[in-house]
Amino acid sequence: MARPGSRIIQAKLVLLGDMGTGKTSLVLRFVKGQFFDHQEPTIGAAFFTQILSLNEATVKFDIWDTAGQERYHSLAPMYYRGAAAAVVVFDISNMDSFVRAKKWVQELQRQGNASLVMALVGNKLDLEAKREVGIEEAEEFSQESGMFYMETSAKTSYNINDLFYEIAKRLAKALPSQPTRMNLRNAGETRNRIFCCSS
Repeated sequence: MARPGSRIIQAKLVLLGDMGTGKTSLVLRFVKGQFFDHQEPTIGAAFFTQILSLNEATVKFDIWDTAGQERYHSLAPMYYRGAAAAVVVFDISNMDSFVRAKKWVQELQRQGNASLVMALVGNKLDLEAKREVGIEEAEEFSQESGMFYMETSAKTSYNINDLFYEIAKRLAKALPSQPTRMNLRNAGETRNRIFCCSS
């Protein structure tokens, strides 16, 4: 809940990455504390909200979890346009998903929002024994691309809250506050709406 006098920042956050990298699992773990072994693929995009209270500000996230299937790729700009933050997710046990993540980063850089807070996330750390993407390689790419890198596991909850707190802290430094008449009563409520298209 927002503290009296604290800044309130409303921030659109988008998750991008290949199908099966765990984007939806990351968001569900963050927003609801839930994890499902078999998560249905997202169709189009799903929407969630969550609020984090920091010392610097209260950040209200509007989170767009985009579909990873190739057929939905053309819809992605609709979701990342105007975003304050982007999380590009790959699976540490799948090199192809890392190659694809690099392409998402390049696409975000081309769209030209210089103030976009970007995170590169190597998910599925619980599959460490099957790792295909080295930490050094991912960190090097993220530094070259002006983003921060973090490894997570939606399954074990490792680093999930830390990821979103780090984004919120960076946004609090970068963004102006919003008028404080915002209604925060339904902050815990999550809307998971399915948008768009048949195949």
